[in-house]
Amino acid sequence: MGAREYPALSTRAGTGRVKTYASFVRFSHSVFALPFALTGALLAAQQHPVTGGTIAWILVAMVAARSAAMGFNRLVDAGYDALNPRTAMRELPRGAMSRREAAAFVTLASAVFIWSAFELNPLCGALSPVALAIVFWYSLAKRYTTWTQLFLGLAMAVAPVGGWLAVGGRGGWPPWLLGLAIGTWVGGFDVLYACQDLAFDRAHGLRSIPVRFGVSTSLWISRGLHVIAVAALAALALTMRMGPLYLPGVGLVAALLVYEQSLVRASDLSRVKQAFDLNGYVGILYLLITAISLYV
Repeated sequence: MGAREYPALSTRAGTGRVKTYASFVRFSHSVFALPFALTGALLAAQQHPVTGGTIAWILVAMVAARSAAMGFNRLVDAGYDALNPRTAMRELPRGAMSRREAAAFVTLASAVFIWSAFELNPLCGALSPVALAIVFWYSLAKRYTTWTQLFLGLAMAVAPVGGWLAVGGRGGWPPWLLGLAIGTWVGGFDVLYACQDLAFDRAHGLRSIPVRFGVSTSLWISRGLHVIAVAALAALALTMRMGPLYLPGVGLVAALLVYEQSLVRASDLSRVKQAFDLNGYVGILYLLITAISLYV
């Protein structure tokens, strides 16, 4: 092998490691929370000036926080993931990444999040350890409480409140309504997702809404949470001047959630992943609706 071939091998290896880390934290799933963080920033920007630098730091903070949270989840759940056929091919169980690498990644992502939060403003910096504690707790919740999926919703609800605070917003209903909306939306689709692991969770003493209530009742709980999410989004129009396009846009979000729910039945969970993937469009759609309502 000639010497000139080694750089190519090194480049391929480096690219492979980047793909491994991106897969490890499901980087593409950042589209769930990030649009709501930006929506919180857009709403606060109606009263406070916002710069490109602020938006950039919000992006860094959100990606870092989510990466730290997902990495922590994969790290503490590695033993269970190895036993579950659905998750056995994740990076830690199959040996594509070591526990030491995972721990280093979580530490680095957490540090980047705290740093970026302080770059936004002192209040965001002071609250950043609290935000990390909330998102890390979700990974442990299924060992202790039935309401695991609601804790994921709480973790994601931090996003719009953080975006609001980052731009300088303080009091008011908008960030809390957005937080309620994203919390119940995420909790609702995570209930659907958890139905896949009902048998495994029961066999290993793990707790969740499907474990406690069964699949049929859990689907109704999921639907109820999504109704609350849509109601919270609609209620935002009562607290801010959103423009005439806002409520029809919320109707589009509601229609997407209705379609998502229609894909999953107690007797047929084969389309859960398809339903889960639809949620990647919900946040983006809502961000576009809000931006158009505020600025067009």
